[in-house]
Amino acid sequence: MSDILTRRTAALGLGALGATGLVGCGRSGAGGPAAQPQAPPAPSGPPRRGGRIRVASTSSSQADTLDPAKGGISTDYARHNLLYSGLTALDTHLRPQLALAEAIETSDRTTWHIRLRSGVEFHDGSTLTAQDVVYSLLRHKDLGVASKAKTIADQIAEAKATGSRELQVRLTGPNADLPAVLATSHFLIVKDGTTDFRTANGCGPYRLKTFTPGVRTVVSRNPNYWKAGRPYLDEVELIGIPDEVSRVNALLSGDVHLVNAVDARSTRRVRATGKHQILETRSGLYTDLIMRLDRLPTGHPDFVLAMKHLLDRELIRKALFRGYAQIGNDQPIPPGHPYHLPDLPQRTYDPDKSRFLLKRAGLLNVRLPMYASPAATGSVDMASILQEAAAKIGMRLAVNRAPSDGYYSTHWMKHPLTFGNTNPRPTADLLFSLFFKSDATWNESAWKNPRFDQLLLAARGEADEARRKQMYGDLQTMVHEGSGIGIPVFISLVDAFDARLKGVFPIPIGGLMGYAFGDHVWWDG
Repeated sequence: MSDILTRRTAALGLGALGATGLVGCGRSGAGGPAAQPQAPPAPSGPPRRGGRIRVASTSSSQADTLDPAKGGISTDYARHNLLYSGLTALDTHLRPQLALAEAIETSDRTTWHIRLRSGVEFHDGSTLTAQDVVYSLLRHKDLGVASKAKTIADQIAEAKATGSRELQVRLTGPNADLPAVLATSHFLIVKDGTTDFRTANGCGPYRLKTFTPGVRTVVSRNPNYWKAGRPYLDEVELIGIPDEVSRVNALLSGDVHLVNAVDARSTRRVRATGKHQILETRSGLYTDLIMRLDRLPTGHPDFVLAMKHLLDRELIRKALFRGYAQIGNDQPIPPGHPYHLPDLPQRTYDPDKSRFLLKRAGLLNVRLPMYASPAATGSVDMASILQEAAAKIGMRLAVNRAPSDGYYSTHWMKHPLTFGNTNPRPTADLLFSLFFKSDATWNESAWKNPRFDQLLLAARGEADEARRKQMYGDLQTMVHEGSGIGIPVFISLVDAFDARLKGVFPIPIGGLMGYAFGDHVWWDG
C-alpha cells in the first residue's frame, strides 16, 4: 500500500503515514486551571488586511542569518518563516500539511515522489521549480554550508528532478517521518544556486525590506504570495530583547505587540492590563537532570533511581512554572503525543525509597557537586529543590551555579551531574535519535543500549501504524528504566501579545505560533 499526501488527504488530517510520530499538543494536564491550554482569542470578525506590528524575540546578534540552513535560535526561525516557505508545514497537532508540495507519495518510505504547486514565485519573480527544491535539500549535505540540519539531511541518499515540478527523493533507509522533517525551518526552500544570503529570495509571505544583524529585520507583504489573500499585515519588524523583564515591559508599554519566552511569573502582570493576552503552547520542551552513566557515583543504578525519586515533580510544576507545565516521567515523549505511552508507571517523589537505595549503594553520605545554569530553563531552582530534598535524607549535593554564557560548552555533559534543556522536535524519531541513541553526539547520560538502537531503526520504517506505536512505547520504557536522565516536567511555551493582534493560536514546535505567526495573524487596531 502506498503512502500518499495530497491536498485532499492533508485537509482531512490523514496524509501519509509520515504524518505520525509528531510532538503533539492539547495534552491533558495535571493540576489546577493554570495548567489548562490557553485557547486562542475569538476573532472579532474576518481577517483584516493592513497594519504593522513589532515582534520581540529572545536574542539578536551579529550571528543573525538569512540562511535557513544556519538558523540556530527562535529569532532566526521566525525571520526565516517570514521570508521562505517549505514543502510542508506543521498544523496545531504537528501533523505535516502540504505547502509548496502539491502531493508527496511513497510505496516503501525510502523513495519519495514529490509534485510541486504550479505558479509559485520567488520574490524576484522567477518560478519555483523542482531543481530549486533539489538544491535546497542537497545543500545541507555540503560541509561548507555548515547546515544545522546536516545530520538529518545525511539520510538523503539522492534527490533529483524528474520534471519541471516533480522530483524524487531517495533516503538511505525507510523513514515514515520525512513529510514532518521537511516542515522544519531548516528545510525551507531557497532558489537554485543561492550562496549569497546577504539578502533573501524566498517564496514566503513577506519580502525583505531591511536586515541589520544584531539590530532588526523588517519585511513587507509579498503581493504574489502563493496563499490567496495572505498575508494580512503590511509590515513586520522583528527585534531581539534578551532580558525577559525588558521584553515584557516593551509589550506592556506598547513598543512591541508580540513577545515570546515569557516567564510564568509574568503572566499575571500581563493579563492584569486588560489589553494583553497570554498564549500557552504545550510542548515537548523539557529541562532534564543528567546523570552520566560512564562516571561514578552517577553511573550506579541505585544512585540514578534514587535521584529520580527525589524529583518532586508536582512541586516543580507548581512552584517553578506556575502550572505552565505537565508532569514528566523520565522519558522524552510528552503526554498527548500520538506515541506517548500512558500505561508507563508514573515515577513519584519518594524520599524514603531514595534513602534506601543510596544506603544500599553506600552513597548516602557522598558529597557530590551538581551544575546548573539559567541557560537550562528552571535548572537553578530545580537544583535547589533537589539539594533540599537530598539534605533531608542525609545526602549532600553542592549546587554550582554556572553563568549562561558558555554553559553548554564548558559544563553540560562534562560533569557527573548536570542539567540540560531540550527544545521540541517534530518527531519521536528525532528525539530518540539525537539524545538517546548509543552513538548520538547529544547522548547526555552516555546510555548505551544496542537493543534500543535496533528497535529505533526498525520503528523509523515500520509500515504498520499499530506496530509502530507499540515500538515507540517500548522505546519509552527502555529510556524510563535504563537511561541516566530525569525529566520532571514538560514546560509550556508562553507568549504574550497585544489583544488587538488576532488569529493567534499554538503550534507546538515552538513559540510565536511555531515561529510562523506572520502567515496567520492580522491587526485589528
